[in-house]
Amino acid sequence: MEILEGIKTRRSIRGFKPNSITGEVMEKILQAASNSPSYTNTQPWEVVVVSGKKKNELGRKLLELATVNVPTSADLPMPKTWPSALEERSQEHGARRLSALGVARQDKEGREKLRLMNFEFYGAPCAVFLFIDGSLGEWSIYDMGLFTQNLILAAHSLGVGSCLQASVTHYARDIKQFFGIAESKKLVICISLGYPDEKAKLNTYRSVKQKPKEFTRWYE
Repeated sequence: MEILEGIKTRRSIRGFKPNSITGEVMEKILQAASNSPSYTNTQPWEVVVVSGKKKNELGRKLLELATVNVPTSADLPMPKTWPSALEERSQEHGARRLSALGVARQDKEGREKLRLMNFEFYGAPCAVFLFIDGSLGEWSIYDMGLFTQNLILAAHSLGVGSCLQASVTHYARDIKQFFGIAESKKLVICISLGYPDEKAKLNTYRSVKQKPKEFTRWYE
């Protein structure tokens, strides 16, 4: 797949086929991601890939925690406020997504069902967790964004869909305990991976992107 076409056509996938991702395909995805740039070549990323019975076990644990609203333990603080223009885009995005899925904003049960699907990885056969050392700061978080983008673009080029799931990171402490990872590590993001089910209703929604003229200033 040509790079610009891949960037243009990549989208978040929330409905997956049950087909597993082979080790060979995952190696190709991770090899591509490993070429990501990083500040002074520090390469801060630490990766955990989980699938099969272990993924299902973790999904059951996370779903249980989320269902009873156990207090969260995210390593990266969630935004509490946004500048007004960003807040407007976020709210519009949420409303459009609910509308596309046929869920009314006042439908608390329907919205809760959608929320809890996060913790089952939307049925994806594989989940990837990205960690960094807890001593690292903003530049390393920036590097993790570069790594993440390359990973999901590489996956897309191989026909593998992805969904970035910040909601899952709310239970960072429990996830680290599950994998036996030191508490000193920070969980940055969870990425669900699998082959897209194009018939799934969750995959019918498309987010609206700004045009370059809306966010660019030109000086000559």
